[in-house]
Amino acid sequence: MTCKWYDFCPLGRLERSGLIDQSWANAYCRSDSRWIDCKRYQLEEQGIPHPDNMLPDGRLCDTRDYDS
Repeated sequence: MTCKWYDFCPLGRLERSGLIDQSWANAYCRSDSRWIDCKRYQLEEQGIPHPDNMLPDGRLCDTRDYDS
């Protein structure tokens, strides 16, 4: 099962822009159940704001050259 937030998550933009590898989505977003371990998912479910550049493990991706 894919994470229910997958289509709306900023990680897709980061992946398309080359700032992160598709391995993040494969390991979390498109996995059978590991998306439950995603810090972004957990915060979203609690309604807690989090930065767009937060990776599934909670670390922040460097987006200084990212043009949103």
